[in-house]
Amino acid sequence: MPPLDLDIGLGTSGLDDPDECTDTVAAALAAGYRHVDTAQMYDNEAAVGEGLARVFADPNRDVDREDVVVATKVHPDNLAPDDVRETARESLDRLGLDRVDLLYVHWPIRTYDAAETLPVFDELREAGLTDHVGVSNFTPDLLREAREILDSPIAAHQVECHPRFQQPELRELAADFDHRLVGYSPLGRGEILDDPALVEIAERNDTAPAVVALAWSLARDVVPIPKATGDHVRENLQAREFELSASDLDAIDALEPGDRKIDPDDAAWNR
Repeated sequence: MPPLDLDIGLGTSGLDDPDECTDTVAAALAAGYRHVDTAQMYDNEAAVGEGLARVFADPNRDVDREDVVVATKVHPDNLAPDDVRETARESLDRLGLDRVDLLYVHWPIRTYDAAETLPVFDELREAGLTDHVGVSNFTPDLLREAREILDSPIAAHQVECHPRFQQPELRELAADFDHRLVGYSPLGRGEILDDPALVEIAERNDTAPAVVALAWSLARDVVPIPKATGDHVRENLQAREFELSASDLDAIDALEPGDRKIDPDDAAWNR
């Protein structure tokens, strides 16, 4: 299996209305996205699958299934071995797919046991139900542990990452370990869009602060997966073509770190 090729993706956390979710996924693929991210926890895999099916079934489409990276994540309650096996197949049924490109451990908490959970992800990959294995919200130590246990290479590590929560250690480990770092909440749940540094750069370059934030992620080898609806779906793609100057990158790198926007709900993550 060749290495996973990931571009800016559509995040679907919070797309709770099924019709809106389906329409957004279809619009994103039409706009040029080729990476769609969902999870059992989001309770929208069926709606995501409807959006995918709408595009793939269109006789005038220019998007084939093989063009799109579809990722989902196993819920922290479902990480016991038999539950991984069962619920991963249920995810495929909801998505209307015979495989996903990337299957993540969503959080290493609750029913997660590295020695018991991770070999099942190898098993599912060997069975052809996923092309690649990923992890999400792992600390550096848990990441190293997972690498020791998995036979499959870790293709991606998904974490919160944005200009006010830059994850320098995990970015360095991604480079060292040769996996992609995928950044969720790359716009800080909207809270960083009023940041004076981002606003100034955006105004000077006649673009949006969101484009600046996403361009920073791409420049720092982080794959952003912003949730977007409406006009923002297309706007966010402008980050592919927008190149920050070295001085602008330095200014963003120097921002004071803020609090993470998504907190684990189980203290075991901090063990």
